[in-house]
Amino acid sequence: MNNYTVEAIELTRLYGGREAVSNVSFTLSKGQVLGFLGPNGAGKSTTMKMLTGNLAPSQGSVKICGIDMIENPKEAKALIGYLPEMRPLYKELTVDEYLTIAARLHRVSAKHIKPAVEEAKERCGLSHMSKRLIENLSNGYQQRVGIAQSIIHKPMVVILDEPTVGLDPIQIRDIRALIREIGSDHSVILSTHILPEVEMVCDHVQIIDKGKLVFNGAIDVLKKQRIGNKLLIGMRNPPAVEAMLSIPDVVEAESLPNGQMRVRFAEDSAPAESIVQTAVKNGWGLYQIAPDQTSLEDVFVQLTYQEQEQAA
Repeated sequence: MNNYTVEAIELTRLYGGREAVSNVSFTLSKGQVLGFLGPNGAGKSTTMKMLTGNLAPSQGSVKICGIDMIENPKEAKALIGYLPEMRPLYKELTVDEYLTIAARLHRVSAKHIKPAVEEAKERCGLSHMSKRLIENLSNGYQQRVGIAQSIIHKPMVVILDEPTVGLDPIQIRDIRALIREIGSDHSVILSTHILPEVEMVCDHVQIIDKGKLVFNGAIDVLKKQRIGNKLLIGMRNPPAVEAMLSIPDVVEAESLPNGQMRVRFAEDSAPAESIVQTAVKNGWGLYQIAPDQTSLEDVFVQLTYQEQEQAA
């Protein structure tokens, strides 16, 4: 018996003979926040629809807390809270009215509806908005209402599609904090195009391109891939490349403008101390030595480009 809240097993979806999603497999456990990334047309939305039971896979299966989505769709869907990119709000209703309807639709028992509404409002920072019409709320507060309806029945899995699109920086910060808080009690799948958001909110990440997973791992692995094995060094009297290459474990060196140099070192080595000692000994005027981080955007491009090269 496993403790997975979500199991996607070799999900494949065909459209006119073309694979929009191809053999996508992953698992998710309680307390995990999964970032689901992909460029437009990568198959991300198709995968989300299969996970929520809105689209049947051509092959493969989805299990929510061990319940098969195809065999027992009602039972499986009851364990999911979903906020699509286009918020399903009735803007002519007040916050209380809308959340009460949402609770009924999610089959919350009559005696538990009011406590469920109050708890969802409190968690989403909506308690002071109870009697306000949704149409009169700011974009950020409307998004909070959308998230509140997705958690009102205390689902095991919460799926949020582009939850911060169109929000201002303060609203984005608040929604990200809310997602992290929700992730402590639920499994969360966060679909987004904003790469830094994944690093800030998620502890696991998947990148999909042309229907296939090109990365599936812990966020720490992605961060390590960003940092890599390069150093950026600044010196007032930079040496020749050959002198830098003479330092143990330095395998590549590149001269840059303004006295800087980028060096690559061997895996599982740490030559920074040797570089500092050599620079002091030879009077290179070292004033900077730091990891040369690759941006998340560059990592994303590298991963998707590698997949294109392999396909070619």
